[in-house]
Parts: sequence; C-alpha cells; structure tokens
Amino acid sequence: MSKPALEDRAVGALLGAFIGDALALGPHWYYDLTQLHADYGTWIDNYTAPKPGRYHAGMKAGQSSQAGVLLRLTLESLVTRGAYDEADFCRRMDTDFFPQIDGTPLNGPGGYTSQSIRETWRKRIKLGLPWGEVGGNADTTEAAERILAIAVRYALQPAKLAAAVNSNTLLTQTDGTVVAMTVAYAAILGLLIEGEALDGKLAGKLMARVRSGELPFHAVTSDNLQAPRPGAPEAPSIGRFPSPDALLGPSFIAQAARDPDIRIEPAWKVSLVYGMPCAVYHQFPAAYYLAARFTGDFESAVLHAVNGGGQNQARAILTGALAGAQSGLKGIPQRFLDGLENSAELLDLARRLASQMNDTGLPGRA
Repeated sequence: MSKPALEDRAVGALLGAFIGDALALGPHWYYDLTQLHADYGTWIDNYTAPKPGRYHAGMKAGQSSQAGVLLRLTLESLVTRGAYDEADFCRRMDTDFFPQIDGTPLNGPGGYTSQSIRETWRKRIKLGLPWGEVGGNADTTEAAERILAIAVRYALQPAKLAAAVNSNTLLTQTDGTVVAMTVAYAAILGLLIEGEALDGKLAGKLMARVRSGELPFHAVTSDNLQAPRPGAPEAPSIGRFPSPDALLGPSFIAQAARDPDIRIEPAWKVSLVYGMPCAVYHQFPAAYYLAARFTGDFESAVLHAVNGGGQNQARAILTGALAGAQSGLKGIPQRFLDGLENSAELLDLARRLASQMNDTGLPGRA
C-alpha cells in the first residue's frame, strides 16, 4: 500500500473514533428505545445535544465525551514523544486529567467518568498507590477507547503494538479477558490500517502473527484452525493470553455480517443481538459486525452504532475507528468533520501520528 493511502486510513481511524464518540453524546445510554425515539426521532443522522437530566447534560452537539478527552490525551502523548512513553502518559493523567475529576460518576470533562477511571483515580489520588497498582476489574471498553491511538501508531509493528496496548490497558483494567479482547481489537485495527479486509480470512492472518511470536496469544490449533496432529508437539507460541479466541471470533462475526442468509434488519438492532450494556463481550462483537457489514461505508456503520441505544458511545467509537480505517479519511462525510468540535486540531494530531507510523520508536514504561 502507498504511504498516502496508509496514512489516510490511519487518520480515518482516529477521526472516525472521535466522530463516533461525539455523535453518541446526545443519545447516550438510552436503554428504552421508545424514549430514545421520542427524544431524537427514529433515525439520528448528525450531532445532537444531550437532553436535560440525561448523561452529559449541558454539553453541546459535536463535543467529546470523557472517552474522547482521554483518546486525545493519549494521542497528544504519542505525538509529542514520538512513541508510546508510559511515563509521559501517566504524568499527563496525574497532572492534566485527574485534577478535573473527583471520583464520582457525573463529574469531570465530558460529563461522566467511567467505572475504571473512577477506581484508578481513587487508588492513585486517595490511596497514593503507584502506577502499576491502580488498575481494576471493570469489564468495559474504557481502555480500548484510548489505546486505538496506540494501535494506529504501531499498526506496522504488531509486536510493539501488542506490548504497548497490553501495558497501557493494564494501567486501568486488569481482567485478563478484557485485556486479551482489547489487544485483539488493536491488532485487528492495525491490520485494517495496513489494508487488510475484515472478513473470514482475518483470523488466519492474525494466527500467523501468533505463531511468529508477534502477538502474545497461545496457539492451540494448527494452520487453518484445524486440530493438531496426534503426537505433534504443542505450538511453541505461548503468550500472555491462554486462548486465541479473541483473535478468532471477529472473523466469524464478519462472515455472519456478509452471509445473505443471516440478516439483522435494520442493522442497528445488532445492539439487541449482542446486547446494549457496557461490557466488552457486548461491545466488540457489535462493532465488528457493523464494520464488516458496511465495509467502505463509514456513515452507515457509525450511524447504526449510534442508533442502537444503550452504550452506543462505546459502540460508535469502536465502530468508527474500524470503519474509518477501512474507508480512510476520504470516505468520512464532510458534515461529520465540520460539526466536530476542535476538528482541525484533532485532524492535525491524527496526521502527525500517522506520519510517525514508519518510525521505530520503542514503547517506554513508567
């Protein structure tokens, strides 16, 4: 792939995430779809302001939630340092972000602070624990919503991508399944930026990287996911994660999205199929489905993510990144860029990060 096309995909992934976040700001966390439709109509197709008394109340259409704020913080650290520098990331959290929150949910930039960030703040600020001892067991996509910037930076270096994403995720979320699914999402986003398709063949490409030692998952099966031969030695690639399933599942979801005999109509009802709540096992599958179903159609993918209700903000961020990586910035409608607050600054940061992808900067630790 040419460098301009590669960078266009990288920028598309980052802007796609910011756009998905802002699009869901108004209709965030409506589990009652009847109420969602009463407040916003049957189809949301642009930025909206939150209603009084709802999450993010008082914010304006096109602004970022706290997820977008933390994604920008991560992006700025990467751009400034030229690589993932964990000490710099943690310093920014300590000095720039934590003073803005107080450990309660409905507080802080973006109007809401997630469970894992509240727990990290409590351990870090109230208990004075060091970084590395402040993560919690929240099962949400909180870390995935910021590490996608790290995935973009190391899209061409999968081993560094996995190491940096794993390390950054563990700062706030320590559950092994959450970390595995987050690293898998980052690896898939990296492949899409490289130009690979989100389809049934993706699992094989990911498993090849497991066997080469680039991705830290256990390789249970042989090539093409076949059972190992009797008497054959166990695959040598045994990484941090005991199962490769987080790498395998998305390919099956992509096959279902493209199978004419399997239809979810309208597509936003994927939120009912996989579930509206916040946990990773609801959010990642829905994002993979929408990104695979609407390949090259950023608008349809992200708007169906938004219109599904529930934790649509996480769904739209994750879908927006995957869809933006496939369509590139050129495939994102101009109205979404025009209506996004600080879009010129975000676009500049995204382009600067994309220009660094070929650099061999090493991830640092706090």
